[in-house]
Amino acid sequence: MADPQERLEQTIRVLKDKGCRLTPQRLAMLRILSKSEGHPSAEQIYEQIRADYPTTSLATIYKTLSLLKNMNEVFEITFASVGSHYDGNKPYPHPHLICTKCGQILDPEFGPLAGISQEISRQTGYKITHQQLIFFGLCPKCQKAGQAPE
Repeated sequence: MADPQERLEQTIRVLKDKGCRLTPQRLAMLRILSKSEGHPSAEQIYEQIRADYPTTSLATIYKTLSLLKNMNEVFEITFASVGSHYDGNKPYPHPHLICTKCGQILDPEFGPLAGISQEISRQTGYKITHQQLIFFGLCPKCQKAGQAPE
């Protein structure tokens, strides 16, 4: 995990350099994303921000996530069973582990995926525009609870 304060400062610099407004709600959202290890969904971010800024709308959260995604300052993890979750601490392609029972998302330590993408591109002729590497299974907590994999 990157240092949350450094990630926050870096994201703020990028937004300022692009001429984006830094509203209190947007700063609160950047703080959540930069320190989050849990890969929150838009709805989870919304619930956290709404506690301090009750007039914030879910549409504002989605618009800001879209802006950050387009600036490569947040990485969107999308899969059918759980929807989209966002990683603002590591906003670049990297592997994820997802528990099929509780939905926990972890970032295992693993080297960059660039070499894999380049090799696949070389073999197939595809120009790879984005990537996701997701492993599904049962986390240790669900294993101890005797959960069966889905």
